[in-house]
Amino acid sequence: MANDDERHDSEAGDSGEGRGDRHRRAMEAREAQRKAKAAAKLRENLMRRKTQARARRAGEEDLTQGLPAAGPGLPAAKTDESS
Repeated sequence: MANDDERHDSEAGDSGEGRGDRHRRAMEAREAQRKAKAAAKLRENLMRRKTQARARRAGEEDLTQGLPAAGPGLPAAKTDESS
């Protein structure tokens, strides 16, 4: 009977993992995902900048994203009512 109790205690310690272990592993996984996402963003940004630099050297126009800037012949994009 005593041997049965000892065997159950040792099995519970070996097969089960503590909440701290699971939490630590989950935090490490989140950190790895965050780093991978940041690295992908950095690569994307670098590729975009390289493309822009090549376009400037070749004399091509840069492709813009977002709203167009006001030019000399265009009215300024003013949204407030101050004037």
